[in-house]
Amino acid sequence: MNILILGSGGREHTFAYKLSQSKRCEKLFVAPGNAGTPSIATNINIKATDFEAVKKCVVENKIEMVVVGPEDPLVQGIADYFSETNELKNVMLIGPSKRGALLEGSKQRAKEFMMQHNIPTAAYESFTVESLDAGKVFLEKLNPPYVLKADGLAAGKGVLILKDLNEAKQELENMLAHSKFGEASSKVVIEEFLDGIELSVFVLTDGKNYKILPTAKDYKRIGEGDTGLNTGGMGAISPVPFADDILMKKIEDRIVKPTVNGLSEENIDYKGFVFIGLIKVNNEPYVIEYNVRMGDPETEVVLPRIKTDLVDLFEATYHQKLNVINIEIDERAAATVMLVSGGYPEDYEKGKEISGIENVEGSIVFHAGTKSENGRILTNGGRVLAVTSLDSDYKKALKKSYQNIEKLSFDRMKYRTDIGFDL
Repeated sequence: MNILILGSGGREHTFAYKLSQSKRCEKLFVAPGNAGTPSIATNINIKATDFEAVKKCVVENKIEMVVVGPEDPLVQGIADYFSETNELKNVMLIGPSKRGALLEGSKQRAKEFMMQHNIPTAAYESFTVESLDAGKVFLEKLNPPYVLKADGLAAGKGVLILKDLNEAKQELENMLAHSKFGEASSKVVIEEFLDGIELSVFVLTDGKNYKILPTAKDYKRIGEGDTGLNTGGMGAISPVPFADDILMKKIEDRIVKPTVNGLSEENIDYKGFVFIGLIKVNNEPYVIEYNVRMGDPETEVVLPRIKTDLVDLFEATYHQKLNVINIEIDERAAATVMLVSGGYPEDYEKGKEISGIENVEGSIVFHAGTKSENGRILTNGGRVLAVTSLDSDYKKALKKSYQNIEKLSFDRMKYRTDIGFDL
């Protein structure tokens, strides 16, 4: 069948890498893709949020399956657009409906969903500019550090964790009264800080049945030892060593099942991924957040470990038959390290020439922010490349990735040398 992947990052390159391995994949397209995807797919220069252009592409290329990578088109309702458009309604779209995507599109909605379905999470309240003073009073009742979350989508940067009460009050004002994160922070969720170790659990669900995919842990901060500003993610490992059978049973019983049952009870059309950001506090799991798509860079360690044909998995998802398919996982560990532009996550320059990709051996290089120009591969984003390796344990996998990173270069290239340091 002909398949279209929407998106342009490392996550989408990884989807392309896995889907291209399927015997059932005839032609593969990525829109808009990056400099890495043309080796296995055809890039089409359209935005994932331009639904009319996506429709034209699907019809012209006789696309039968669409895999949505990023959150924006999902929150904007691309699944509903497909189901309501005659020419598209029989295309298998992998991604939740607009109602389902609100679990990521609104932090408040996610919190309400968790409370309603008894899913363990931090206590919270939400505030708008009209209730700014009440928000400051609420902060006074909490113990530091203080967690402020922009309600809407803020490209992974809308969460602040602050130790000082006065700074927290000032940032709340910046978010609500001065639009620090634009429209995304017109409402802010303040929640109690949970102290523990984080992990991510990925679930593929058809709205009734589900498969739990390999666990992963990513590293968000720019600096060594998890210091400095938050990024989209500087690296990841899978599986998570401390996610033993006991913890995973708690996660499945208390979080995964109630989440999928909640979607079903609320008649939410949900055929896609639920990325559950978790924190383990005294051996008990709590949900920090939901995302309604695969994470990045977690995708770069989760998907390479899935041995089951991805086309078969997605088809079963679309037809609500996930209960009749087995999922086979590679026993090896995977590790990925992100190479980023100097200055990221703040101002950085694009257009730097990348060299050495052809010299990498024993690792996979996934492109994130790259573009091709006159036969050269150039940087085109903050996060540029993800170098993924598989081995018997995550330390060996990391060693392989770091050895290959030494063969890669671009001006002001930066990466963390301590991925997995806290395990």
